[in-house]
Amino acid sequence: MAGPDTSRAGFEEFVVARRGALLRTAYLLTGSHEDAEDLVQVALVKVVPHWARIADRPEPYVRRVLARESVSRWRRRRWREVSTAEPPEVRALGDGAGEASDRDLLRSALAALPPRQRAVIVLRYYEDLTEQQTAEALGVAVGTVKSQAREGLARLRALVPQAVDGAPTTVEA
Repeated sequence: MAGPDTSRAGFEEFVVARRGALLRTAYLLTGSHEDAEDLVQVALVKVVPHWARIADRPEPYVRRVLARESVSRWRRRRWREVSTAEPPEVRALGDGAGEASDRDLLRSALAALPPRQRAVIVLRYYEDLTEQQTAEALGVAVGTVKSQAREGLARLRALVPQAVDGAPTTVEA
């Protein structure tokens, strides 16, 4: 039985197989398709030098890079103001029916969370990681994951009570 493919071809196979899932996670972390693509690209560039070491289980390592880079990018950007000639178009939420509008509301509420809370919520409940795995991915203590999850869920409940009180709602990129 052969071990993991530590070659360039092995990396490329991983990217082809997991790109969609990585983009969905990055979208939930950033709230923007363009930023999600940039985030995945940056994460994969950072992973390449370590591929031989992580080829047997790359997903947790790549997820960790995505989450940490997302928080770091937000910190770098938050003080920058962007001027535009015209305000960006904002899609009206709730103009659809049923599940689609609930999904839009939940996605908007998720985007309103601070980056670390959003990362915890995405990794814990969307990626279905344990508290320990989430803590390892973010480089924080398990207690931090618990408190950030509690605060993030409370904020989501306040922002989108019908999604919490009604039928289960899923968020898809």
